[in-house]
Amino acid sequence: MAKKEEVKESKDTKETVKDAHKKEAPKKEAPKKEVPQEAKKEKKEDKKHEGKGEEHAKKERKGAPKEGKKEAPKAKEEGPEIRHIVRVADTDLEGRRSVQYALTGIKGISRRVAKIISINSGLDPIATIGYLNDADIEKLKSSVDNISTVLPTWMMNQQNNILTGEDRQLLGMDVLLSKNEDINLMKKARSYKGLRHDRGLRVRGQRTRSTGRRGKTVGVTRAAIQASQSAAKEGEKKVEKKVEKKEEKKAGVK
Repeated sequence: MAKKEEVKESKDTKETVKDAHKKEAPKKEAPKKEVPQEAKKEKKEDKKHEGKGEEHAKKERKGAPKEGKKEAPKAKEEGPEIRHIVRVADTDLEGRRSVQYALTGIKGISRRVAKIISINSGLDPIATIGYLNDADIEKLKSSVDNISTVLPTWMMNQQNNILTGEDRQLLGMDVLLSKNEDINLMKKARSYKGLRHDRGLRVRGQRTRSTGRRGKTVGVTRAAIQASQSAAKEGEKKVEKKVEKKEEKKAGVK
């Protein structure tokens, strides 16, 4: 009986071992089909684009406008454009400056004269000249052209002309031309002022010792100083010798 039981136990153990081996044995997988490389690349690109699309969508959601209609921004009211250059009396004036200071760009017009001209033409002297319209600029031009009738005689820059005897206010290049004519007339007349102009010296009584020096008189060199000092010493020695000779002669006569 004992032997039969042992044989049964051995059969049972063998059956249990076989079942365990069957469970542990790996299942044979079916062979996978090889995917071409191009298909792999397309899948990777699709994944990248899918991620980016989500990010863009998120950003749009964050910055999306709130619900409700927004009013359109109002257009800014633009004023008249400024003229950067205004031409009056054959000269270019700065458009950013005021009328009374812009007119001083014309040679022969000072600040006082410019203020008188602007008031005579019916304009504000403080107004910016670049914002004036065409009609106002024409008024300015006409008042500048007829400046001799606007100003009093004592304010004009050429009074009692030598040839005509008229009082005029000269502008632009006429100022320089009339100045040169007056200087040439003085030179021809050989007056004191004309001679001073001709020699290139100061005309109105200024000093000439310390200022207005030109040419060889400018500066003093050390060599010249030493030469003058040596000459002075030689002259003193000569004088001393002469004095000594005279004294000797006097002593010999006695």
